[in-house]
Amino acid sequence: MPRRATLKRLRAPDGCAIDDALVLWFPAPASFTGEDVAELQLTGGTAVVAALLRTLGDIDGLRPAQPGEFARRAFDNGKLDLTQAEGLADLIDAETEAQRRQALRQASGGLKALAEDWHARLLGVLGETEASLDFGEDEEDVSARLVGDQDAQIACLAAEIEAHLGRYRFAERLRRGLTIVLLGAPNAGKSSLVNALAKRDVAIVSPEAGTTRDLIEVHLDLGGVAATLVDTAGLRDNTAGVVEAEGVRRARARADDADLVLFLCAEGKGEDAPPGALVVQSKADLRPSGERGTLRVSAVTGEGLFELETVLIDHARTLTGWGQDATITHERQRSALAGCRDALIEAGGEVDAVLRAESLRLAMRCLGQLTGRVNVEDILDVVFRRFCIGK
Repeated sequence: MPRRATLKRLRAPDGCAIDDALVLWFPAPASFTGEDVAELQLTGGTAVVAALLRTLGDIDGLRPAQPGEFARRAFDNGKLDLTQAEGLADLIDAETEAQRRQALRQASGGLKALAEDWHARLLGVLGETEASLDFGEDEEDVSARLVGDQDAQIACLAAEIEAHLGRYRFAERLRRGLTIVLLGAPNAGKSSLVNALAKRDVAIVSPEAGTTRDLIEVHLDLGGVAATLVDTAGLRDNTAGVVEAEGVRRARARADDADLVLFLCAEGKGEDAPPGALVVQSKADLRPSGERGTLRVSAVTGEGLFELETVLIDHARTLTGWGQDATITHERQRSALAGCRDALIEAGGEVDAVLRAESLRLAMRCLGQLTGRVNVEDILDVVFRRFCIGK
């Protein structure tokens, strides 16, 4: 029976039993790919899977799927658009709760629904423009009715797309995860803090200055936001050698590209911290109480670690636009929608009907690149269906 799980014993051609598995049959088009699909749910284990794959490999016409092939077939058969396929890939790669929620929104068609609404509205404006060009001279009453409030419709579309583009940088950070770089002088306690935040020993701690020469990365979950914490070489002008000097260079370069910089200072108030850095006074167990509002931590006693984690979570959520329903999560999506917005702005400022129509066609092509579907016939459908032309 279709879409009903049945327990079956799977056997090789020689009659040897492979496994007792649940077998499901999904006839087209009611399947993930839109094709006839058989699904075998095995007990598991490497040997069981290997035995079944060997058996299937001996059947003429069967071969292993290529990476992403099932999703590609679903796209080709109209089951997914490109935005949903990208959301599905993000869902597979999601490491935190926030990443999962964002990816699921996209895989479930959040951006697709928006694109379809924009497409329908843009199609209406473009159809009206094409109709006024092709039939306006002979049907003046139709032409006057078609042109109407195109400027307002175009401006509204451009504004909506611009609003979603403005949230892209937040969503992209959430998808890829934040990069937080620790900077500070040698022996400021950076490696000790990394170990404390990671809750395991990942960096070598030593009283000897300049122990860390290369970048050390640790993955953290900051309240649902994925982050990579980067330990770096201690910053000083007079380095002990070529290796340490290269470590300092890499530290500065990584800090330039970071979403957030933590500057640790065992002494002073962090006057050397780069602009925008979050200054943290380390080794709080060895120094007198600091000023009110100063963030102080001790990797030895644990003082201030909870407060630091809270601050990091707040920064992470601010940097990723926590709570926003961001829909554009990939550079490809941003580029396509930016092209659509620019073409709409150009169309809205165009007086010549021919040039306006060309800009609208460009906007339609860019929107089609977002979802992966561009169909010129849609424009003709609007022209002949909505305006009773050719009767």
